[in-house]
Amino acid sequence: MQIRQFFDPQSSTYTYLLWDVKSGEAALIDSVKEQVDRDSQIIRELNLNLRYLLETHIHADHITGAGELRKRFNARVMVHKNSGSQCADQLLDDEDTIMLGSEKIKVLYTPGHTNTDISYLIDGIVFTGDTLLIRGSGRTDFQSGNAGEAYDSITGKLFTLPDSTVVYPGHDYEGRTMSTIWEEKKYNPRLGNGKSREEYINIMEGMDLPKPKMIEKAVPGNMECGLSKD
Repeated sequence: MQIRQFFDPQSSTYTYLLWDVKSGEAALIDSVKEQVDRDSQIIRELNLNLRYLLETHIHADHITGAGELRKRFNARVMVHKNSGSQCADQLLDDEDTIMLGSEKIKVLYTPGHTNTDISYLIDGIVFTGDTLLIRGSGRTDFQSGNAGEAYDSITGKLFTLPDSTVVYPGHDYEGRTMSTIWEEKKYNPRLGNGKSREEYINIMEGMDLPKPKMIEKAVPGNMECGLSKD
């Protein structure tokens, strides 16, 4: 499996392009509407067959480019079933498997930031969206968020992966590109060194964060795969 990581400076979103070398089949995780031309260019230059447009959740901070990319490449849009998205081609569930050539992508349901969060696991690598960030985690104070569920998802699913598993998050605001499960278990200030569920909930409930600037447009826009007129 080959991986390219892209960055959108406006929303600090990471987009990931994955492809199976033998077949050329590709998937794009968490596209951004403003970066559709960039992503299209690299897909065409590498002569890839874009099969899937994967979302880690219904985002509140940017609008997806999945709908436009589906038009360009005839790919399938996939998001968790709790989204109830009418525009998606497939609604995913925990333990689902997505075949990319000879490679398998496993779906892990990891709610807490929202109730639509999923992580994507391939051999030795996990794409965690906003569930687990580098030395942090996604906020849980809006859009069906639940701090207790987030703790359970991270400690009960992600932290049970091998320590060497590479973590590719959905965002980073300090220029960091990747981590490992071992690092986050040891150094994540919200969860590391065996912090309890109660401690985590207290940390998350004590955060005083401003409302995401894009939320009023992003959530309904993403329910329509980024194709809403607004």
